[in-house]
Amino acid sequence: MDFASDNTAGASQAILAAIAAANEGSAQAYGADPLTARAALLLKEVFEREIACFLVNTGTAANALALAAIAPPFGAIFCHAQAHIMADECGAPEMFTGGAKLVGVAGRAGKIAPADLKTVLTDFPRGVEKQVQPAGLSLSQVTECGTIYTCQEIAELTALAHGAGLMVHMDGARFANALVSLHCTPAEMSWKAGIDVLSFGATKNGALACEAVLFFDPTKATSLPFQRKRSGHTLSKGRFLGAQMAAYLENGHWLDLAARANGHARRLAAGLAKIPGIRMPWPCEANEIFAILPGKIDAALKAGGALYYPWRFRDAGPDCAPPAKDDVFVRLVTSFATLPSDVDSFLTLARSAGGERI
Repeated sequence: MDFASDNTAGASQAILAAIAAANEGSAQAYGADPLTARAALLLKEVFEREIACFLVNTGTAANALALAAIAPPFGAIFCHAQAHIMADECGAPEMFTGGAKLVGVAGRAGKIAPADLKTVLTDFPRGVEKQVQPAGLSLSQVTECGTIYTCQEIAELTALAHGAGLMVHMDGARFANALVSLHCTPAEMSWKAGIDVLSFGATKNGALACEAVLFFDPTKATSLPFQRKRSGHTLSKGRFLGAQMAAYLENGHWLDLAARANGHARRLAAGLAKIPGIRMPWPCEANEIFAILPGKIDAALKAGGALYYPWRFRDAGPDCAPPAKDDVFVRLVTSFATLPSDVDSFLTLARSAGGERI
């Protein structure tokens, strides 16, 4: 019953097999190999256009390098106040950009509203010498609250950003999970909605360690080869990144993995919603669930061996009161490797402690 994170799952068997196959023989180094070329071709097919593609090992590297390409050291990058780049990457975006400033924008359920972005942009007029200069907007898809921007919402925000002269980055660590929930195409959820550069995640969804930085206008990516090398993220045996990404994309494997994870999350969320005392401030839209657990249920789950994270509660809106004194606010995450029996066991423990609604 490990619901701590989709990072705790291993790699899919198809991706492990691809890595093992890539280990046979020799190949050119530093990404000049056929597997990396195959991965780049598949990414172009998936996103339906010419792109500049750079494979890296971690999501932090993908985000930080992408932002470094669109923001100067004196630039401002706007993001949600709870965004992963703001709270969970140890200043990597600031370091890779040489000092660009992250500016947090408040918003319920992890999402930036157009009106709030407009307000913040007025506080950063272009050309004021004493201020950082507006450079980029970063959107998380899935958000830190497990919610999803619709394609229309993305388009509204990117239109505002482009109108203010900003480039737009998407942190797509759980891009696949959002995509299968929206039932749209990768192109519709990215460049067709105005995204300029995407951190395309695979690690949380079945890869061993593989992410991609994708520029939908290759002319904007001229600095990336040098920035990636300088930062230590040009892998000498790049074929092992290419093997992962190719296996991830071939035959829709990435979508199958995400659909499996999302399905487990929906079933878990539906079961929790029936248990008295458990409240969920946001809907389960991908593979994350946020819940307020009564203390007795939390204690029973932990005693039974369930793993999940306590989470900091923030304003969830008028329809959800904050946790009471003995409540615990938690995050649960499912993955492609979650077993139906894990969900069943977790719900059984929670029901026994709380009593299920009829």
